Amino acid sequence: MAILKLGIPKGSLQDATIQLFARAGFNIYANPRSYFPTIDDPEIECMLIRAQEMARYVSDGVLDAGLTGLDWIAEHESANGGPSGLVGLADLIYAKQSFGKVRWVLAVPEDSRFQSAEDLEGATIATELVRATEAYFARKKVNVKVEFSWGATEVKPPVLADAIVEVTETGSSLRANRLRIIDTVVESNTQLIANQRAMADEWKATKLGNIALLLKAAIEAQGRVGIMLNVRRTALDTVLAILPALQRPTVSPLSDDDWVAVNTIIEERKVRDLIPRLKNASAQGIVEYPLNKIVM
Repeated sequence: MAILKLGIPKGSLQDATIQLFARAGFNIYANPRSYFPTIDDPEIECMLIRAQEMARYVSDGVLDAGLTGLDWIAEHESANGGPSGLVGLADLIYAKQSFGKVRWVLAVPEDSRFQSAEDLEGATIATELVRATEAYFARKKVNVKVEFSWGATEVKPPVLADAIVEVTETGSSLRANRLRIIDTVVESNTQLIANQRAMADEWKATKLGNIALLLKAAIEAQGRVGIMLNVRRTALDTVLAILPALQRPTVSPLSDDDWVAVNTIIEERKVRDLIPRLKNASAQGIVEYPLNKIVM
C-alpha cells in the first residue's frame, strides 16, 4: 500500500494543526514521548517536525508534504538561493491562538530612543528569522548586525541586543516584556507544501489534493454556522432582506404551498442579533447548526 509521509509542525502550531485536521475529518493522536503521531488514515504516516525545519525536509524528500509558515519557507529559500523544489498546495490562515495571520515585528524597549528602523543604524538585532531580517534592513539601506536568537528573544533588549524581530499574534508577550513595536518586518500564515517529486506521483498528488481541499473547507467553516427556518411566502422578501448569506440562501417549497424553508450560512457572531429579527419578521422553526467544512 502506498504511504504519504506528512510533516506536522511541532511546537506552537501543533495543537492548532491537529484541531484543524480533526475538523477536516482526520483524527491525529500525538504521544508526547513520540515524534510519530498516529492518524486514522492508513495511507498517511505523520511525523512531528519543527516548523523552522519543515521546508528543508520536504524539499529534500524526507517528507512528501508538510505544514509550515510562509516565513520559514522564505527563510529556507533565502538560504538556498531561491526556490528549492517546493509546491504550495493550500494557503491556510490559522495560528496557535487564532484563525489569522501572524506578524514578525521589529520591537525595542518602551523607553528606547529608537522610533523607526532607520534609527537602528549600527545596532544589534536578535531574531530567529535572520535572513528575512537582513533582507528587511537591506531594503531600507540600514546597516545592522543581525544575530540568531536561540529563544527567550523578548528578554534580550537592551543588554544583549538593541532591538529584536519576533513573531506575534496579539503583541501581549511583547507588552509584558516592556517592548514597543516600531514596524512589521513580514506577515506569515501556514502553508501546506509538497515536494515536486511527490506531486509527480499521481496517487500522492491526488491524496494531497484531497487533503488540501478538506483543510481549506475546514478553514472556511471556522466561525460560521448554518441557519434553517420556515416562513410564509408573503413574508419571504422581508426575511431574505434580513439574512446575510455566503452566496444566496436556499429556498425550498414545503408541503404547504403557503410556506417555504430557507437555509443559509452566516457568521456565528451575528446569530444573537439575527434570530430575534427573523422571529419578528414571522420566521418559524429557526434552527442553528454547526459546520465542519464549507467547500467553495
